Amino acid sequence: MTIPGPVESVEPVVRTSSGAVRGRTEGGLTVFRGIPFAQPPVGDARFAAPRRPRPWDGIRDAYAFGPPPPQDLGVAGPVVPPDVPGGDDWLTVNVWTPGPDPAAHRPVMVWIHGGAYKMGHSGNPAYDARRIAADGDLVVVTLNYRVGMEGFAHIEGAPANRGLLDQVAALVWVQDNIAAFGGDPDQVTVFGESAGAGSVAALLAMPRAAGLFRRAVAQSVPGTFFSAELAADIGAALAAELGLRPTVADLSEVTPDQLVKAGQALAPKMPGNVVRWGQAAPTITPYAPVVDGEFLPVTPWQALASGAARDIELIAGHNRDENRLFTAMAGKLGEIGEDRAGAALRLYAPGGEAAYRAAFPEWSANDLYERVQTDWLFAMPSLHLAEAHLAGGGRAHVYELTWPAPAFDGTLGACHALDIPLLFGTFRADLALLQFGGAEPSEEALALSARFRTAWTAFARTGDPGWPAYDTERRLVQVLDAEPTVAPYPEETSRRLWERHEFGPLPLVGPEA
Repeated sequence: MTIPGPVESVEPVVRTSSGAVRGRTEGGLTVFRGIPFAQPPVGDARFAAPRRPRPWDGIRDAYAFGPPPPQDLGVAGPVVPPDVPGGDDWLTVNVWTPGPDPAAHRPVMVWIHGGAYKMGHSGNPAYDARRIAADGDLVVVTLNYRVGMEGFAHIEGAPANRGLLDQVAALVWVQDNIAAFGGDPDQVTVFGESAGAGSVAALLAMPRAAGLFRRAVAQSVPGTFFSAELAADIGAALAAELGLRPTVADLSEVTPDQLVKAGQALAPKMPGNVVRWGQAAPTITPYAPVVDGEFLPVTPWQALASGAARDIELIAGHNRDENRLFTAMAGKLGEIGEDRAGAALRLYAPGGEAAYRAAFPEWSANDLYERVQTDWLFAMPSLHLAEAHLAGGGRAHVYELTWPAPAFDGTLGACHALDIPLLFGTFRADLALLQFGGAEPSEEALALSARFRTAWTAFARTGDPGWPAYDTERRLVQVLDAEPTVAPYPEETSRRLWERHEFGPLPLVGPEA
C-alpha cells in the first residue's frame, strides 16, 4: 500500500511501501535514485530469488544511484558516475517524474539495460532518462539486476535466471509504488536493448511476470537462450576456473569479484569449444537466460506463438548493421577474410554456407560475415519475435534503424547500440563516444533522436507508435533514417533465408573439444 506524496518542492518526499524517500528537482523533473526494490543479495540471500526490501524508519535520501552489481568491466572500462556509493545494495530503482502527484496517472516506462548479461547498470550516464520523461510527460524507471555469475550462471541449489527474477521484483515494486510518484500502474511499458531486449522477451514468456506490464519494446533481441544442459555445462566450466564445483556451497565461499574473474578467464577460451558448445562458443559470453522449464518454461518465440502474451502490445526491431560494432571494437572492421567468413556461415547460416553465398552473390567475405552475424544474433530473432506474437494473436510494430553512426566517416553503419543515444539523447556517454566521435550531434541526429522519443512515448501512452502494425502480407515497418519512411521490411533476402528457422534453446552439442 502506498501513501500519497506531498506537493512538489525542491526536495520532495514520497512514501513507498518500505519507507519514505527524498528526491531532487532537476530541470523541471523530480528524480529519485537508488531506491531498494529488494534486499542486498548477499549472505544467506546470495544466489537466492530476490527478497522484498527491509523497511526503514525516517526519510532516506534518494540522491545517488545504487552501486552496480559485480560485473565484467568490458572493453570501455567502468562507466560509473563519481557520486555512486559502494556497497552491496545492488538491487535498486531510479525514477524520473514530471511530479510525484498520485492523481496524475501518467504512463510509466521501465528501462532494462543491456550488456551481454555480464555487465551494465542503471547509473550509466547513457541511460539518463530525463529527456524521455520530459518529452513524453511520463514516468521513467530504470533498474539494476544481477549480471554474470551472480545473476545468470547455472549453480546447483540456486534458482535459474536470478537476474530475470530481479527484474520481476522491480516490476512488482513498480506496481506497488509508482502511483505515489505520479505513474499509472495499469499503463506500464517495459523497454530494453540487447540483453535488455532479451530480458524483455523473456519477461513476455515468464508466468511470474504476467500482469506486471501492458506494453513492451524490444530493441535488438539476441537469439541466445541456453538449454538447461548447456547452462549446466558452462556453469561447471566457470566454477572450474576457480577450482570449485558449481554449487551454492562452494561458490558462496568466494567473493563476487572472484566470480567476475572466473567469467573473464573463461570467455576468451570459449571460441575453442565450438564442438561442445556450438553457436554459443564464439559469442565469448558465458551467460544467457536459461529455458529451465520453471521460471522460463519455453523460449520467448515459442511462448508468444502459443499466445502467452497476446494481450501485450509490442514493438520489436533492430539496427541494419548490428555486428559492425563488435568487429570495430576488435579492430577488424572491414578486414574479415574468407576463412573467418566461411566458418561463420557454416556455423550460423540456415541452409549452410552455400545458401548465403547464393543469396548475396556479389558480396565480399567481409560483408557476408557481417550479414550472417547480424542476422543470427539480432535481426532475425527480433523479426521472429514480432512474427511469433502475430501467430499467437498479438499485435506488433516492427522497425529497422538504417541511419549510420557519423564517426569514422559512417563506416560503422547502423551498428549495435546506436539506438541508445538516439533514444535517450545521450550523445557523450558510453558507446556513443565511439559512434559519434565526441562531436556535437548534427541537426539530423537531433531530429532522429526526437523521432525515437516521440514514437516510443506515444506507444507507451496509446499503444500506437505512429506506423502500421506489422503483418505477413505487406510486412510494413518503420525505417528510421534521416528521412524516416514506412516501407516493406528492408532485409527481405535475409528474411527468406531464415523463414523456416526456429530459435530454440542453444544445445549442448557434443563431446569436449
